[in-house]
Amino acid sequence: MSLSLVALFLAVVIGMYFYNNPLRHDRWFMMRRFINWFPLGMTYAFLYMGRYNLAVAKSAFGDQMSKGDFGIIFAAGTITYALSFLVNGPLVDKIGGKKGILIAGIGSSLANIAMGVLTYLMLMGHLKGHMVLSFSIVYALNMYFQSYGAVSIIKVKAYWFHVRERGVFGAIFGTLISFGVYFAFDWGQAIADATKVGAAPGWLHDTLATLFAFGTSGTPLTWSLFLVPGLLLLFWVVMDAWLIKDTPEEAGFHGFDAHDASTGEMHVELSTKDLLKRVFLSPIMMMIACVELTSGVLRNGIMQWYSIFAREVPQPGAELIVNNWGLLLCFFGIIGGFTGGLISDKLFHSRRGPPASVLSAFMVLMMVIMAFSMGSSPLMVGISALLTVAAVTGVHSLMSGTAAADFGGRKATATCSGIVDAFVYLGSGIQSVSIGYISTHNWHWWPIFLAPFAFAGSIIAYRFWNHLPAATRRYIEQHEAKKDEVVVNP
Repeated sequence: MSLSLVALFLAVVIGMYFYNNPLRHDRWFMMRRFINWFPLGMTYAFLYMGRYNLAVAKSAFGDQMSKGDFGIIFAAGTITYALSFLVNGPLVDKIGGKKGILIAGIGSSLANIAMGVLTYLMLMGHLKGHMVLSFSIVYALNMYFQSYGAVSIIKVKAYWFHVRERGVFGAIFGTLISFGVYFAFDWGQAIADATKVGAAPGWLHDTLATLFAFGTSGTPLTWSLFLVPGLLLLFWVVMDAWLIKDTPEEAGFHGFDAHDASTGEMHVELSTKDLLKRVFLSPIMMMIACVELTSGVLRNGIMQWYSIFAREVPQPGAELIVNNWGLLLCFFGIIGGFTGGLISDKLFHSRRGPPASVLSAFMVLMMVIMAFSMGSSPLMVGISALLTVAAVTGVHSLMSGTAAADFGGRKATATCSGIVDAFVYLGSGIQSVSIGYISTHNWHWWPIFLAPFAFAGSIIAYRFWNHLPAATRRYIEQHEAKKDEVVVNP
């Protein structure tokens, strides 16, 4: 049932992609662009499965991995992810998004397979005393390769999508993230359930037992949580190598001006120093990065911890949410991504600050409701968590997936979006260690800890409410002038 719903969501997203064509591209261009972004996007979704499977594995491990251990391991990965962009962003700007996504897929696949091996050794009793260090190192390696993913997909997007189309592409980007979260939490939980000791026979149980039992008996095959996404990523790597083109020109089309910050300077060669300066010396880029730091705290502060919270604190009346967490994350993430993207493009002339500010303010309200409901209404806690996921997906899609590319321009897209995304994972590292500690003492402080970050994000986003890249503003003014001319002289 859940798989059918996800397929329906995907069909709706693809339909909206083809419906939204403000620049009147011809049919073959729209189709070829779809052929370009779909395998790229599915690779990114399965990268997410290979990233958040650790959270599912933590529950399967039980007491063998404490919340404190999990917080340390996850923080090691997120901090590595954040710092990697200082190298990987400029590198992808030079080598192109296609090579970047191939590096991401191959590297993360091998790292997930290595984590599967570690899980096998841990469950077989061969990793005593070294579990946290071993998982921290390999998970950090996984996250290093993961960091190539987002910058690569946005790098390719920058050449194929005009600024006036990028709000909707940001929504597609958010949808791909949501699919990845669904794969991680729901597919991951299905794998965990099918591989635990005493699991009922079925096609999934039988398949995984045949592939990954390795002659063991009486032991949960939890290492399958890492081996499955590792193998799936290799499939999508092959598809990427076959189908992806970095630019429309490489696919046989005429290029077009995307009217972002690179307009007028496509001939300029930027050094790594120039690329980094474009981020760290730009007030608008640093404001975007700070909004993303706050969204990183909220995003993983809810997605990562709600299922752990629900297993520790009974949630009577919220069983539907608890049992379908991955599917609901997918659904609400898609809603949030499209809400932010459509509002930005349709109501605010592709300005990204207004919807980011409003959605962040909405998250403050959700955290207040969640805090007051912790001891009285599990259903309201779950609903508030899901609505927060919708809002934070909208903010993340607009900031990392869209605003960074707009203000960074095609020449610097990977560097700018990468460093902005790094701030997301700095925020994630902050919340991982903090909530791991807070929740050990009292879960009631969980939403109270998150609320000030959402408030800060709303205020910062409000400060660039009216900002647009100069080329985008000129394009909009000229476009509006032409429309006025048509009205005056019909």
